[in-house]
Amino acid sequence: MWNLPAPPGFQGLHPDKPVTIYERHLPHWRQEGATYFVTFRLEDSLPQEKLTELARLRAEWECRHPPPRTDAMLQQLSRELGERVERWLDQGMGACVLKDPNCAALVTQQMHLFDGVRYELGSYVVMPNHVHAIIRPTECVAYHLETITGGWKQFSSRKIHEVAGTRGALWQDETFDRIIRDEEHLYRALQYIGRNPEKAGLRREACPLWVRPEWEKLGWTFEWRRASS
Repeated sequence: MWNLPAPPGFQGLHPDKPVTIYERHLPHWRQEGATYFVTFRLEDSLPQEKLTELARLRAEWECRHPPPRTDAMLQQLSRELGERVERWLDQGMGACVLKDPNCAALVTQQMHLFDGVRYELGSYVVMPNHVHAIIRPTECVAYHLETITGGWKQFSSRKIHEVAGTRGALWQDETFDRIIRDEEHLYRALQYIGRNPEKAGLRREACPLWVRPEWEKLGWTFEWRRASS
């Protein structure tokens, strides 16, 4: 079903546009106009033993792949570590404050605040301890992806602390992200978001799930939603 007309404004990884790459714990690719699949998680969503294992896996990979490393190799590293982290997140570790509908609503409200202005949201799911989203920055010079997701986390954190009576760091600082390559990759990312609650053993109704209405009109929606219509 991925052979649909591309959603308005969608741009995958463009072969002729420059790509900027930087590394923190993970490599990050940036390209002007690109659409991204992003994951950001709560600070306590992975215990120290998992973080230690993640560091070990990266160190082992670096030993097997000494410099110079190609872009394709770094993409492989990001994909392998990202998939491992996503499996762990679905185990529901940590306090999972986003299980509270009020806390989850504070996150979605923040995500929608500048939708259509600084960026375009394609889809998202708010899980108990993490969030997945498809997003395309529309003012890349003034509002980088890091600026956008950092704003989401900063302002939702303050409001969630007020509601939950908590304090301290709420969100993990670094966000997992990857440029969506093409329409097929976009469709798979969309279905991943739609299946995430069930994959984690949760009811769909327990997690805020959203697809941009303009996308749904073109057929870009969750497979289970299409089957039930």
